[in-house]
Amino acid sequence: MLVGSILQKLRDAHPLEQGSNRPLNFGVYFKNTLVALCHALEDSILTADYQPLVMTAFQRGKWYLEEADRYADIAEQSRQILIMAAPDAGFLDHPTSQRANVEVLSLRPDDPVAQEWHLLILSPRYMAMVLCQELSEADYATGIPNQDLERKFYGLWTFEPGLVQETASLMLDHIGTYNPDLQQQLAVHLEAIVAQSQTETALYGLPTADNLGAIVARVVEYLQTSQSDLLKNGSVYGLPGQQGLDKNLISNELQAFLRIAQLIDQTDLSNPMAAAEVATLAETLGQLVDLPAWQLHRLRLAGLLHRIALLPQMQTDLTPGTTPRYAETPSLPLTCPLIPGTQMLRRMQRMKAIATILTHQTEWWDGSGQPAGLAGDEIPVESRILGLVATFQQELCRHRSQHASLEQTTDTPEAIAQSVSVIQAQQGQRWDPKLVETLTLLANGMKQGLSLPVAIPKIASGLWLLDSHSDEELLFSSLQSV
Repeated sequence: MLVGSILQKLRDAHPLEQGSNRPLNFGVYFKNTLVALCHALEDSILTADYQPLVMTAFQRGKWYLEEADRYADIAEQSRQILIMAAPDAGFLDHPTSQRANVEVLSLRPDDPVAQEWHLLILSPRYMAMVLCQELSEADYATGIPNQDLERKFYGLWTFEPGLVQETASLMLDHIGTYNPDLQQQLAVHLEAIVAQSQTETALYGLPTADNLGAIVARVVEYLQTSQSDLLKNGSVYGLPGQQGLDKNLISNELQAFLRIAQLIDQTDLSNPMAAAEVATLAETLGQLVDLPAWQLHRLRLAGLLHRIALLPQMQTDLTPGTTPRYAETPSLPLTCPLIPGTQMLRRMQRMKAIATILTHQTEWWDGSGQPAGLAGDEIPVESRILGLVATFQQELCRHRSQHASLEQTTDTPEAIAQSVSVIQAQQGQRWDPKLVETLTLLANGMKQGLSLPVAIPKIASGLWLLDSHSDEELLFSSLQSV
């Protein structure tokens, strides 16, 4: 990272050592991925009255000129826009740059920020950030690519309001070295946004399908469109890095879902580790019942995303998802309701199996559950495991809350016993009896000191969780009995 860059300053504020500030998840992004991602995040401003503060760095003025007309529309919906770039011909003369709420800052050619690509969107109802820096010539293993789409950037993107606000403050400090008056002007906007973010009406910290759900759906759709365009162009121009570009787009579609799941956990102070703990428990239980590796991958990913299914209804201008084919199967209910949260996942073909697992985690073994009234082995085995361990984890968390003043670092044998007893009370009704027996064995091990390693996933490197089984239609496959 370039010394003095915004990315480097943010990284230094979050050291790898575990402490009060958790380490950041960095990844490598191709230019076409960042274009699609930024367009999705920017266009979300146009669909609602967010009135954000928007802060951008375009590297060079010519890249801003390619986006200047779009930014005229964004300016109509924003309280203030800051554009930073090393100057090129026409950079300061474009009509968008003359708008009253648009400030343009010309960067010195030797400024490390002139090698960065930033987008920060800040409002009480919507916060998002892309923070990247182009790889140096030495970083490219095979030299600087000839195709512009294959240029690579190192950094991160996120919806986390704390990180967005922290980065905005770093950017204001940098702006102050050029124009202290502009720094103060933008600081007033930032302070007002932060203050409004603390009110009950602020939505940025309440990830629902009504706000972030629609935004995530747009991110996935734009990335998929970019992927489709890439395939068309690749067939014509024979891009040598086409496979890498394609994987980068898919990786970021998955990241969009993992990031909203992460935000759900962060805003639930009573259970902030739910995703990581449920994923670990689900994978462990799957190992105990001898599920194959590909199914364990699906279970882990479903565990990380399991709370997305609980998001309330969303309204979006994007094309609605289609009705699953299993709804037309005579042996299954014809009116299986679609779960709003998992409808986001259905936009990504590779997530079809995960969406099905999440949809049916609330089914009951005796057929009295929702949403489809499936019974017994009709319920996908991953859904049975996921619903079981999610309930077990919630019970453990409830006991932790009741004894928070004791500063316990592990669950007590009493808490584990009481949590598993809640599960056992519904054996054969809500839960698969054989899975309850397996969970009981696992709980006995935990009472005797068995420790399950729970790790916060590295979001930028989760593509390995998707494989050829991720797009299966589970309710048409031979459902496995355990």
